[in-house]
Amino acid sequence: MDLVRYPDSRVEVLDDRFAKYKVGTAGLQMLWTGGRWLEGPVWFGDGRYLLFSDIPNNRMLKWEEETGEVSVFRKPSNNTNGNTRDRQGRLVSCEHDSRRVTRTEHDGSITVLIDRFEGKALNAPNDVVVKSDDSIWFTDPGYGILMDYEGHRAPFELDTNVYRLDPQTMQAEVVADDFSRPNGLCFSPDESLLYIVDTGHTDGPDHPSNIRVFDVTADGQLTNGRVFTDMRPGGSDGIRADRDGNIWSGAGWVGEGFDGVHCFDPDGTLIGKIHLPAPCANLCFGGVKKNRLFMTVSQSLFSIYVEANGAQSP
Repeated sequence: MDLVRYPDSRVEVLDDRFAKYKVGTAGLQMLWTGGRWLEGPVWFGDGRYLLFSDIPNNRMLKWEEETGEVSVFRKPSNNTNGNTRDRQGRLVSCEHDSRRVTRTEHDGSITVLIDRFEGKALNAPNDVVVKSDDSIWFTDPGYGILMDYEGHRAPFELDTNVYRLDPQTMQAEVVADDFSRPNGLCFSPDESLLYIVDTGHTDGPDHPSNIRVFDVTADGQLTNGRVFTDMRPGGSDGIRADRDGNIWSGAGWVGEGFDGVHCFDPDGTLIGKIHLPAPCANLCFGGVKKNRLFMTVSQSLFSIYVEANGAQSP
C-alpha cells in the first residue's frame, strides 16, 4: 500500500476560490478496480451504498460504504450507462442496449419510462437527471448504437436530442436539438440553470467539446443557451453541481495534467483540478454528509472527501 503525503498534491488549487474545498488531511482513494468502462455513479444514502455501471461488461455494481465490498447489483443491465434517483428515491437509468430510460421501483420491478419518441426508437440514452417537479431530463447521443462494445450497432432513427419527460403525462418533448453529442447534464442548486455537456469532439476535431448552460423557464423550456466553458484540448463527460453552484466535471482524453475532475466557479472559471490516472467518465457526491466525491475512472472507482456538498444528491 502506497502512503499518501498530505496535503494530496493530486488536488490542485488553480484559484483561491477552490482552496476552501480542499481538505488537507483527505487523500485520493482507489476503492475498487476490475471493470472495463465504469460510468453512472449514484449514491443511496438510505442504504449507504453506491451503484455504478460497468457498461461493456453489461452489469451494474454495488459498493458498500461500511465494508468496502463490491458486488453485482444487476446483470445483465442492458449496458446501462447513466443513473440517478428520483424524488421518491427510485433508481432511474439510461440503458444503451434496450435504448430506453427505466425506473426501478421499490419492489425491484422495472418500469419503462420511454423507449420511443414520435414512433421512432431512441438512439441510446446516456445520462439523466430528475428535477424537483419530478420531470425527467435525459440526453440521447447514441454512443450505444455506434458499436457493439457498449450496446449494439444500429442505425439512428432520431437526431441527437435532449429530452424532458413530463411526470404527469409521461410524454416527452425535445428541449435542445442543436447538440452534436449531448452527454452529461445537471441543474444548478436552485434549478434555474441546466448545464449540458457536448462530447462531439469524439467525432472529430471540428465538432464541439464544451459545457453549455441554459436558463430554465417555469414551464420547463430552455432559453438563452451559451457556452459555459470550452473543454479543449480534451473533453468533459459527467457533471455535478455543488451547493455553492460550482460545476464539477469529469475530464479526459488528453493525459497527465488534464485527465481527472475539473471544478468550475459559477462564472465559468476553472478553479481547481483533481488529477487522476485516466479519464473520469462520471462522478457524484455521496457519503453521510454528501461531501465525498465518487469518480468512475476508466476501469476503477475512486473517491475523495472535499469541503463541498452535492446540490442534489439523494
